[in-house]
Amino acid sequence: MTGGAMDPLPAAAVTAAAEAEADEEADAPAADLPMPQASEGRDPEPGRMQVPQGNPLLLAHTLQELLARDSVQVELIPEKKGLFLKHVEYEVSSQRFKSCVYRRYNDFVVFHELLLQKFPYRMVPALPPKRMLGADREFIEGRRRALKRFVNLVARHPPFSEDVVLKLFLSFSGPDVQSRLKEAAQCTGDEFLTCKLAPRAKDFLPADVQTQFALSRELIRNVYNSFHKLRDRAERMASRAIDNAADLLTFGKELSALGSDTTPLPSWAALHSSTWGSLKQALKGLSVEFAVLADKAAQQGRQEESDVVEKLNLFLDLLQSYKDLCERHEKGVLHRHQRALRKYSLMKRQMSAAAHGHEPESVEQLESRIVEQENAIQTMELRNHFSLYCLHQEMQLVHAYLPLTSHILGAFVNSQIQGHKEMSKVWNDLKPKLHCLFVGPSSTLTPPRSPRDGLSPH
Repeated sequence: MTGGAMDPLPAAAVTAAAEAEADEEADAPAADLPMPQASEGRDPEPGRMQVPQGNPLLLAHTLQELLARDSVQVELIPEKKGLFLKHVEYEVSSQRFKSCVYRRYNDFVVFHELLLQKFPYRMVPALPPKRMLGADREFIEGRRRALKRFVNLVARHPPFSEDVVLKLFLSFSGPDVQSRLKEAAQCTGDEFLTCKLAPRAKDFLPADVQTQFALSRELIRNVYNSFHKLRDRAERMASRAIDNAADLLTFGKELSALGSDTTPLPSWAALHSSTWGSLKQALKGLSVEFAVLADKAAQQGRQEESDVVEKLNLFLDLLQSYKDLCERHEKGVLHRHQRALRKYSLMKRQMSAAAHGHEPESVEQLESRIVEQENAIQTMELRNHFSLYCLHQEMQLVHAYLPLTSHILGAFVNSQIQGHKEMSKVWNDLKPKLHCLFVGPSSTLTPPRSPRDGLSPH
């Protein structure tokens, strides 16, 4: 078998492939892909992918071009009571389509399944987990962010962004969006059937494609592990900033409570009554500055969550989708191809045994099945080459997102600079107010002396 350009396969290939799947894997996934039929040699439809100019294997997309394709916002709508349980709705707004629609989590699930069916050889990001009983606000907010990352990665993916299913999901505001999505997906087959390059994918692949696939997979695994650790540390730093804000606010409230204490001063402390009164008055006023400090720290934490942690999560979602794609390639089309070859070998042995047993009817039936199996194997080989072709392109797409690293680091550095600058100003404004906290021997206000003022360490 060769992987070069071939004529459309006869309809018998479809039957043979279906039989091969049913015989050897009764529990095959529902998203098993159809084979091209002779009737599909008609003129391409308007939405059919055309052959690009130049080398179609090479992509020239930059990060800015990908980000400019669309910006999708996903906002949480307050819970509504269903018949039995409450459900969550999301407001999904697309800058590209100038649309604003409402979607439930199950709508995202159907959309995700259809993407996997139509684009089995592309990076389809995973969805966040389904809501568990007793899910709290933190879980719901985390899922909202994950859904936002998912739909933005999809909306900016070159093949996905031109598909009618995406447009419907982002802009259709009528009832029963799930049925409309399924109807649109049924109009065409998967990308292998609609791409004119699919039968010639092998012609564009490098000779060492398997070696390059293994190297790419190892690289992505290493990059993912490193970025996962970076995300964890960034998450902890943002969380610490928010915890610090809570501590500062509590610290200020306790100072205010101390300054507002109305407990009568005992006679034993009558000598220092003016000292305690001055301290209470000063402590009461310090809570304002600590509240401002708490607000600044909380702002820094939220900004790092949005500009640093979320962007790291976005890149991790992309890397994970490539890892998932590699696994689908090995366990999907490649595995089915190898299984079909084993069945073909078994048929050949059966025909040889039937010929030696002088059973002409059995030989004729086996010959017909072998021809069908050969056509099925030919189609699977074409799918295998197309899968490698797409993997090559998806790896280029991952590299197009690599400059996002500089955006993330820039956002982190700017957040630290701005946060420390603003908090430093508040601390400096607070320092003069400390002078009234300290009363010297002659009832004059004297601030504490630092070690550099000449105090002996002894």
